[in-house]
Amino acid sequence: MLDDRDGQTYKTVKIGDQWWMAENLNYKTDNSFCYKDKSANCTKYGRHYAWAAAMDSVGTWSTNGKGCGYRMTCSPTYPVRGVCPEGWHLPDTTEWNTLFTAVGGSSVAGTKLKSTSGWNSNGNGTDAFSFSALPAGGSNDWGDFNFEGFNAYFWSSTEDNHNYACKVDLNHYNGNAILRNNYKSYVFPVRCVKD
Repeated sequence: MLDDRDGQTYKTVKIGDQWWMAENLNYKTDNSFCYKDKSANCTKYGRHYAWAAAMDSVGTWSTNGKGCGYRMTCSPTYPVRGVCPEGWHLPDTTEWNTLFTAVGGSSVAGTKLKSTSGWNSNGNGTDAFSFSALPAGGSNDWGDFNFEGFNAYFWSSTEDNHNYACKVDLNHYNGNAILRNNYKSYVFPVRCVKD
């Protein structure tokens, strides 16, 4: 898949009835960062986005996520394109759950979606569906990047309240895929799903 905005290409994979990016998005925008501010990590892991940037809260590409940010409650119009290329969007929790069901359920989705290398403590996955989730970690409010090698996080477009939005969490110590709320000000990678 070609992102016309910057000419980058991404691997894609069909899992069940959904088409997913098989790599993390690496489109540079405000409030997106390379892990530990090293450009080589953007090449490896894609960029990490604050939730407002992932949702395109300023409405650069669509108005579906406009006004969605930290300490603001919003009413997005689904699907939310967000920072994703044209024809793709930021998945909501229903779409993530559809993916987990397609690979055998949330209790095994982590194992089946994780890459076969790069995970600490024997936490590698089987990558049975070529989703190739890498343990890219994330960053907190203070700009401290952590959990590289241990966790893969991905933002969803689903808001919990003015402070929290839902993210996907894959970890090194078991095969689960978990949806949990996190501060919107944290920065995590993005995977896009086709419209």
